[in-house]
Order: sequence, then structure tokens, then C-alpha cells
Amino acid sequence: MSQARSQSKWSSGSLPKRLGPEIEAEWVGAARLSQYPLLPIFDTWLVTGGRGAGKTRLGAEWVNALVRGFPPFSGGRRYGCLALVGETLSDVREVMIDGPSGLSTVARRHRPRFEPSRRRLVWDNGAVAQIFSAEDPDSLRGPQFDAAWCDEVGKWRYAEATFDMLQFGLRVGERPLQLLTTTPRPIPLIRRLMDDPLVTVTRMPTMENANNLADGFLRTIERRYAGTRLGRQELDGELIADRPDALWTRAMLEAAPVEAMPEALQRIVVAVDPPAASRRTSDACGLVAAGLDADGNGIVLHDGTVKAAKPQEWASRAVALYHRFGADCLVAEVNQGGEMVAAVIATVDPSVPVKPVRATRGKWLRAEPVAALYEQGRVRHLKRFAELEDEMCDFGLDGLSSGHSPDRVDALVWALTELMLGKRREPRIRDLG
Repeated sequence: MSQARSQSKWSSGSLPKRLGPEIEAEWVGAARLSQYPLLPIFDTWLVTGGRGAGKTRLGAEWVNALVRGFPPFSGGRRYGCLALVGETLSDVREVMIDGPSGLSTVARRHRPRFEPSRRRLVWDNGAVAQIFSAEDPDSLRGPQFDAAWCDEVGKWRYAEATFDMLQFGLRVGERPLQLLTTTPRPIPLIRRLMDDPLVTVTRMPTMENANNLADGFLRTIERRYAGTRLGRQELDGELIADRPDALWTRAMLEAAPVEAMPEALQRIVVAVDPPAASRRTSDACGLVAAGLDADGNGIVLHDGTVKAAKPQEWASRAVALYHRFGADCLVAEVNQGGEMVAAVIATVDPSVPVKPVRATRGKWLRAEPVAALYEQGRVRHLKRFAELEDEMCDFGLDGLSSGHSPDRVDALVWALTELMLGKRREPRIRDLG
């Protein structure tokens, strides 16, 4: 489609008189330029933004404008058969519909009603928006739409399959449209859309929306994350590619998920990387459950890492994971706490076996053989563990780019080392004289 075709036929000086009074009270008076573009946009609009940048508000107002026929988004047409697609059905309901910037909140005089039994949102003018989860791409087979709002696409479990099924459904009306709002993550779908010349891409940094955010929030995140890779992604809305010196890559992890829990696992362990303290600013307690399948491959079952937890709290979480997965033992690093680690776990459940492990090499050296297992295709993830995978792909020679401790990676390494690498002797110089 040509750029000219995507241009709205309305301009500020030629609004129909019937729309004038309504539009005066509309979002146009408060929106930023990145949220209310004056230049033409293509039928697919990808908006990447930082936390609190106004992505959800934009999505809700975009849908609201389409349903009511408001320019510049609608081109003067009313849209009446829409799809709302989120990471889960709960996310669609709690964020896209009922959230502080969701559809029900921004609707003003034209508030839609939600029909949970039919999974849809209905406006008084007859417009209907059906809700869908990216966990179930096949649910998009059959329905047809003239517009779709997709939120947090970077977190979708089955991003490619869900997006593909949606494209087949966008087949009614004069000009089907879709808006994708997300914090950018370098998954293949996001990279492909950014490279597509027929996709309009808009980036919205968090600081653009400073007037609507708490001063304390801005000061804190700027102090802790400004300039880091995490800050560039989560605040500046940048798409961060693989770190050159990272042990894991996104492509490596894209091949890691499995569809279902294996029928039988030879062994299961829960690895614990306890923090040295329990203050709010202390390191997290890494908790990762993993198993070994019949073919000798590792399966990462769960990332239960907990932040700012006191010893009794993280010990309770670890024991709960042990029982949940029927694990053989807890593998606990004891460098920080020595015998205290096993003692704390024993206060929760003395019957749980604890295998202490002590780090005698640096984190990078301990992680290298585990990363090699991933390269060999010998480790799979039961599901997408976003925070764990982000940490893995940001783990370089000098640790994480944020300077924080790689607690999730540490726990992962201990778990897979126990299951797949066994006892590994430290290299040493032998005296042959």
C-alpha cells in the first residue's frame, strides 16, 4: 500500500460539524505527538515504548477513535468488529480493558460493557471487540475483524503463530488496521516488523510521559538504570540486540521451549542461590527447578526467583518448589551462608535433603559449560521464562550490564551442573618434577 493511501482524509480545518463538540473534549487536546501522529501511518503500526510511556493509553484511545469514527486514526470510518489480543486473557481484562489507561477508563461518555461469558466488549453503537490470548493462537481461527489492538507482543509465548493467525482474520471492511504496543524485546517477530518497510514504527521513551508519572519513580529509575542495557530497553524503548560477549543468545533460546512436560524425568532438582542479606536493595534469591529427561537432556521447569526475601521466606519458597515438582534434593550454594543455608531450610522442612555446593571459580567459568549444553541443543525450557532469559542474554564477561548480581543465572547453572555435568574437577597444574 502506498504512503498516500494511508493518509487520513480529515484535517483539523475540515472536520464535519457533527463531530466538532465531541472532539473538543477528546484526547487530541492531551495527547503527545508520538501518540497522535499528524503524518500518515501504514495499516500496521508498531509502537515500542518504555515503562509508563503511554502505550496502553494510546491503544485504548486508538480503539475508542476507531469505534466512534474519529480522525486521524479512523479515516472518518467507524470500525465495528475488533480483536483485542494480549499475553493472556487476564492481561486483556486487567490491563487493556479495566486498567488505569484501559478501554473502560478512557471511554468517557461511551463506556462499553464487558460480557465475560462471551469474551467480548460491546459498545452501544453495535461495535464489538473480542478478546484473545497469545497462549492460544488457534482461538483466532474463524473470527474476522476490521481492526486489532495487540498489547505487549514482545512477551507473547507463541508470538509468530498468534500474529500469523490474526493476519488471516483481518479481512473485513474497507481498510483493516492493526496496532501493536509493546516494550521491545529482540524476538524474531519484533525484529521482522521493524525491518518491514510497510510498517510504521514509533518509539516512545518513558521520559516523554514525565508529566503523568510520579517524580519519585522517575528519580529512582534514572538513578538505577540510566545508560544500562535494561534501562535502554525498559525506559528508552530501544530494541536491544544480543550482547556481543553474552554466553547465551536470543536465537539459542528461541529454540529452547518444549510444548509439554515430559512424561518421565530421571531426576529433578531445585537450585537455590541465597542472598547475603534480606534488605530491599539486596540481591534476589535465585530459585530454579530443572529436570533430566530419559534421553539425558535438561528441562528447565520453573524460575521461582524471589526478591528482597528474608531467609525464612526464600527457604519456604524453595521447599514449596521441592514438593511441587517432587524433586530429589535442593542444591544450595553455601558461599554466603555456609551451614546457615541448610539450617534455615531445615526449619521449614527437616526432611528435605540439601546438597551444598561451593563456588571455587568465577561465575563466567561456571556458566560456560552450561551454555555449551544449550548450543548442543541439550537443554529445553518448559515455557518462556522472560526474566531468566533476559538475564541469560545479558550475562557477559563482567556480569550483567546493570551491575546487579545474576541470581537467576547462578541458580540455573547450579541446577544444570548438578543434573548434567556431575562432579567437575578444577583444572590444576601438576608437578611433574
